[in-house]
Amino acid sequence: MATDAVEFAPAKVNLTLHVTGQRADGYHLLDSLVVFAEVGDTVTVTVAPALSLAITGPQAGVLPVADDNLVLRAARLMGGGAAITLDKVLPVASGIGGGSADAAATLRALARMTGQALPDAAAVLSLGADVPVCLQGRALRMRGVGEQLDPVPTLPPAWLVLVNPGVAVSTPAVFRDITRKDNAPMPRDLPRLTSAADLAAFLLMMRNDMEPAAMALQPVIGAVKSALSAQAGCLIARMSGSGATCFGLFADGHAAGSAARSLQAQRPDWWVAAAEMRVDQLIRSTT
Repeated sequence: MATDAVEFAPAKVNLTLHVTGQRADGYHLLDSLVVFAEVGDTVTVTVAPALSLAITGPQAGVLPVADDNLVLRAARLMGGGAAITLDKVLPVASGIGGGSADAAATLRALARMTGQALPDAAAVLSLGADVPVCLQGRALRMRGVGEQLDPVPTLPPAWLVLVNPGVAVSTPAVFRDITRKDNAPMPRDLPRLTSAADLAAFLLMMRNDMEPAAMALQPVIGAVKSALSAQAGCLIARMSGSGATCFGLFADGHAAGSAARSLQAQRPDWWVAAAEMRVDQLIRSTT
């Protein structure tokens, strides 16, 4: 058994997000192409007699330690004591799975440190709809309420520029305001795409059904999309998840980096990050 473990918690990006139905219990049914980006938080766990959490990093000031933090909830599923440090880089409540990624990283870190098995699928899902896909950390098709994860054809290399305008969006509020909840899913069989341009062309035929409702709640999301679209080399700009973070898809790192620097210069109050899109397992572990 190890005495500590470090896990990367990458940003989750919904390249598509179709709302296809609503169950009798109120939960919404989704069909989403999910990828991960090489930017994220870091979770460090150390053997300790009791469970504790410290939050550091550039976003720590907006995320006080609370008993219902997803990191602590995930740790309780594993049982036992641990001193956990969360280095918080991703914006909070931003549609890129920060809390879910942190919970998933906590589960992986504690499993490696203690030698325990991960919790069962139902327990993982109880933490949140995005936690199962974040536990996998690779490109997947996510359906149902987040519990159905299917492999996808290998996606081409691409880069993402992520932009968050510093506003939080309530996921329940977005779901409440969606005008139609029985939208068409993605095609049954996703195509094999050989370039970032092919990927963008496919995405342009798909949707994020939560985008109109989120933009009505936070109109600045429209300004973020427009600013991304105006950058040289941006193939498509779209909101991720329930917002407010938007992504721009780029064919190479040079164009993505230039776009990120330009946007940060224009809007220093926005959170901006350029990162490679990771389509295979990208979890970085250190013991």
